[in-house]
Amino acid sequence: MAKKAMVERNLKREQLVDKYAAKRAELKARAKAGDREAIVELSKLPRNASPTRLRNRCQLNGRPRGFMREFGISRVMFRKLAGEGVIPGVKKSSW
Repeated sequence: MAKKAMVERNLKREQLVDKYAAKRAELKARAKAGDREAIVELSKLPRNASPTRLRNRCQLNGRPRGFMREFGISRVMFRKLAGEGVIPGVKKSSW
């Protein structure tokens, strides 16, 4: 189980990314067009407003590594839930 503080910090970052998404996109477009002031304004946005600072975490236990995008959970929880038959369309194979 991940530290609660780390999970909460990531949630806070997600909220900031959503809050500044429109402004960030507009400034990026202006900066790409060659507007130098847009670059300065972009650098004044909060660091955590950048989507690259987000971390994919398991929805069930918050584990940051071994994340499976298709299911939104970590490999550990995937294996556990697949073995229990909880995930639809997934079953343990044997041959």
